[in-house]
Amino acid sequence: MAPSAPRRRPSAGPAVAVLVLVAVAALIPLLGPSVALRGTGEARAPGTGGVTLLRAVVFGALCVQLGEVFVARLARRVPGAPLDRAPRGWGAYAAWAGCAAALGLAAVVANGNVVPQQLADLDIGRLHDSRDGWLALVEVNAFLAAAVCARSRRPSAAALPLAAVIVAEALRAHPPTEDFPLAGSGLTLVHLTCGALWAGGLLYVLRILRRWRITAPEESVAVLGLYARGAAVLFAAITVTGVFSTLRRMPPGTVMEQLTETAYGRTLLAKLLLVAVVAVLALLARRRLRGTAGRLGAYAPARGEVAALGVVVVLSALLTAVPVPIRW
Repeated sequence: MAPSAPRRRPSAGPAVAVLVLVAVAALIPLLGPSVALRGTGEARAPGTGGVTLLRAVVFGALCVQLGEVFVARLARRVPGAPLDRAPRGWGAYAAWAGCAAALGLAAVVANGNVVPQQLADLDIGRLHDSRDGWLALVEVNAFLAAAVCARSRRPSAAALPLAAVIVAEALRAHPPTEDFPLAGSGLTLVHLTCGALWAGGLLYVLRILRRWRITAPEESVAVLGLYARGAAVLFAAITVTGVFSTLRRMPPGTVMEQLTETAYGRTLLAKLLLVAVVAVLALLARRRLRGTAGRLGAYAPARGEVAALGVVVVLSALLTAVPVPIRW
């Protein structure tokens, strides 16, 4: 008998790349504000790193739970999909993490938008007497409701309280003092919704691919295909709303200068470069998905894509904490 061919060992490159991206995401709240503000002449608000971390948890919780709801609906459209063997949802854990982070942000508002050092610093009355306070309370209660929905017989009902979180974030990002705040809130609403569906949906699709790769490979690839078609529309909406939001913050004549000379611009530039990397990984995954053989090979670039999207989420959180650029 001919000797069997040696088994090819899997490359460690993709795993190392994912670990590096995760490490970068973890360091952004710690080092990101200092790096972005260095040499700009802009003042760093107290507790910027902590606010970045809390808002990153809020955004991540939105992505995880909303993505599960989105992909679960897609999976029900695939004939023969073993829905009874779907990966266990992380929605409840994500909702509790989001609730804890929202409580932390509410505490910041209760201390006059400064990170409190002790319980005596908190003035609960600020939460009821200010617009930011009411929005913070909405987010806390919405995440509580989402956690309850995640443990109910209809976890998809969590979409409603999660929508309330997104609306609250969109309104918070554009106070009434700025020009046309409702237009800005509308752009943020679409941008945040599509981003959460894109990132969180891909995470749950990858979990389905891993869970069904032996027992239902064709059905898992079909779910990925449905997601890929929806993700193309989501990416287009994210791009359009991102461009218009940028032009609202930075007028066209100042964009190039502010991208390198302001903390907001530098953070936005880093986010744009990383989104470009994500787009390349997405195209590679879709190309492999269209192939007739080895369609599960789309798993590797998709895994890198979701890791990069995690860093994008943290950069988005940093954008909310650095100073808004001055309209020259």
